[in-house]
Amino acid sequence: MTKLFSVLAIFLLLIIVSSCATSNKIAALKPEPDDASPLVYENTPSFINLPISIKLKDIENKTNMLLNGLIYEDNKIEDDNIEMKIWKLAPISITNENGKIKTVLPLKALVKYRIGTKTLGIDLYSIKEFNLNGVVTLTSDATLTNWKLSTKTELKSLDWNESPTMVVFGKNIPVTYLIDPAVKLFKSKIETKIDAAIEKSMDFKPNVLAALEKICTPFLMNEAYQSWLQIIPIEIYSTTAKLKNDSFLLEMGMKCNMETMIGNQPVSKFDAAKIILKPVATIPNQISANITAVSTYDEASKIMTKNFAGQEFGSGSKKITVQKVNIWQKDNKMVIALDVLGTINGTLYLTGFPQYNDQTKELFFDKMDYALDTKSKLMRTANWLAQGLVLRKIQESCKYSITPNLEEGKKSMITYLKNYSPMPGVFVNGKMDDIQYQRTQLTNKAIIAFIKVNGTVNVSIDGLK
Repeated sequence: MTKLFSVLAIFLLLIIVSSCATSNKIAALKPEPDDASPLVYENTPSFINLPISIKLKDIENKTNMLLNGLIYEDNKIEDDNIEMKIWKLAPISITNENGKIKTVLPLKALVKYRIGTKTLGIDLYSIKEFNLNGVVTLTSDATLTNWKLSTKTELKSLDWNESPTMVVFGKNIPVTYLIDPAVKLFKSKIETKIDAAIEKSMDFKPNVLAALEKICTPFLMNEAYQSWLQIIPIEIYSTTAKLKNDSFLLEMGMKCNMETMIGNQPVSKFDAAKIILKPVATIPNQISANITAVSTYDEASKIMTKNFAGQEFGSGSKKITVQKVNIWQKDNKMVIALDVLGTINGTLYLTGFPQYNDQTKELFFDKMDYALDTKSKLMRTANWLAQGLVLRKIQESCKYSITPNLEEGKKSMITYLKNYSPMPGVFVNGKMDDIQYQRTQLTNKAIIAFIKVNGTVNVSIDGLK
């Protein structure tokens, strides 16, 4: 009898403890996510105008670096009866003259000209040697070819500092009356040399690609949201280069994809080897940036978990707190899994359709409700939690802000448009208009928001290296 009483006492104690327990366990069925197919989404390319200006002074400086001292030497007289050496005597001057490059080159030249023939194996030649010292003025038409500014240079004048002389018996004898025909002997040499120097000094491909690589490196827009902007070039366009005042103007444009990624810094997708310069007649003068904001469900879950921090849902003694949030997609709906502690322990599953609130600039979940099995279990065990008032309060925290962090990103981007110098001698300036939300697309791995931004960008090269 005593043993039976003890068993009954223990049984009653268990009933009392169970009835006094403050928590119930809910084990609702998990709405399984759709299969994890690759992240694929529609992306509208953006077009960024990149008008580039290069000062003639920079071309002048670089040309002077390339042409110094002895700038041309031909010691083989047998091929064309000419042997020639040309020295630069003073810095070259390069200016704009009626839309053409005007080059002034102070020089001296030693020209040997062979006259005669070879008969029966006997050389019957005489060599005339001319000393020239003067200033050569040349003009050049410029065209853009394969990233390089090519010029077609023509010698316009030759002004003598000293009377041209010819060496006769070891003495310099003035021969001004003979020199005009001799000028033709080295005219083409000077023109070719100037063309080669300007073309080499104006191979701006390394500068442009280096600047683009810097611009296309993903950069942090918002530290709190860990959002990164990256630009992925598709094609580069360019119009014909033009001289204006003291600069070369080159209208360039870049067709690209623009993405914002949430999470760790993405790997740059810039590949200089794949970029081709395509000639076009005109280029728009405004940015039309279609930005793809990619928020993986994992990162979105972390941010939404922060939204619930320190909050309790319920009333009186019946309350829960959300410990963790996980979200995923199923059948074009978002599933929001809430791990809760309190009067109810377990995981609550909600579903809803992502929408955008233009006033608050937030993504929220419309028509949110508990998943069918979750709702059924709550109706039996925690009807208070299934009521609309509690659900609406929970829904208020089920928001995921993408556009505000893009606004912060816009502020960050503006810093890159205020005399930003990605490398020495390259400066970026511009402006951006307001962000315009376009639409949202769900994939099996992420929420994709499409944003449009208009503005302008200008790139100047000042101090070409």
